[in-house]
Amino acid sequence: MTRLKTTALLLLLVFYYGTTTAQNKPSDCEIFFADPTIHVENGKYYLSGTRNKGPLGFAILESYNLVDWKVPETADNDMGMILAVGEHVYGSKGFWAPQFLKENGRYYLTYTANEHVAIASSPTLTGTYTHSAAVPIDNTEKNIDSYIYKDDDGTYYLYHVRFNNGNFLWVAEYDMEQAQIKPETLTQCFSNTEDWEATPNYESAPIMEGPTVIKLDGVYYLFYSANHFMNIDYAVGYATATSPYGPWKKHPNSPIIHRSIVGENGSGHGDVFYDQNNQAYYVYHVHYSDTQVAPRRTRIVPLEFALDPNSDDNIYSVTVKSDQVIKPVYWGK
Repeated sequence: MTRLKTTALLLLLVFYYGTTTAQNKPSDCEIFFADPTIHVENGKYYLSGTRNKGPLGFAILESYNLVDWKVPETADNDMGMILAVGEHVYGSKGFWAPQFLKENGRYYLTYTANEHVAIASSPTLTGTYTHSAAVPIDNTEKNIDSYIYKDDDGTYYLYHVRFNNGNFLWVAEYDMEQAQIKPETLTQCFSNTEDWEATPNYESAPIMEGPTVIKLDGVYYLFYSANHFMNIDYAVGYATATSPYGPWKKHPNSPIIHRSIVGENGSGHGDVFYDQNNQAYYVYHVHYSDTQVAPRRTRIVPLEFALDPNSDDNIYSVTVKSDQVIKPVYWGK
């Protein structure tokens, strides 16, 4: 490859994944996935998220160390695209907030498009993901920000957002075979009640979104983001319950991720994952700068779980190691 062609390719990669970092190396680019998620498998981490640029859809990157990322060699294309707008894909715009799920040797990708939740599948993690029928999970009304949780008894639950003069978190039992929710189980998780969930720095209707659910010692932990994503106070908190439907009790330690904690504006909407040593992390996005929202930058931070010795409710207090925030970078294929 000639020097001219090499330079052109590197400039294209910089444009696609972000601007160059302080190292000033054309191939060392910070990653700009919003609403990010990380799937862990076979000693590797796989990252995807909202791209908000063409080609419409989702791309995937892999890493061994959470810092350095590249397009997987098994990807079908040089951009790492795993789902793109087309004949066998639901949606024509607004591709947001992907989440991975592996079941019975097959990989599923839930995502938002056209302000509806859809689910595609693939025999391999790195795609390509398609639909047997390119339709949303629930077409009765708009719904976004999906997270499928599988409980210990094998029951699936779809946590997601529905609109009602604002964004509110809902849960419903999910039928994997039919790719539909059971509408009679639809339950709103909670409403906007805390000061940190609605600050005056950006006026908007109530917003709670970006759900992730884990279970510890029989207790469900629902992590979510609040405020408008353009608000500098966009932040992450959590609530707990002894049932996947609630009732949910918001933890007084919230928010656990906020600009006052991690040092960057608009910090939120991500996902919980564990490394090979069972260390928990939260991957999220932040504003581009103190004065500009987009493109949003990807961040990763370790989580800590501690039981209160003075309490008998068996609820963990969750905090982040704010001095260990990771800024992932892209190194090509």
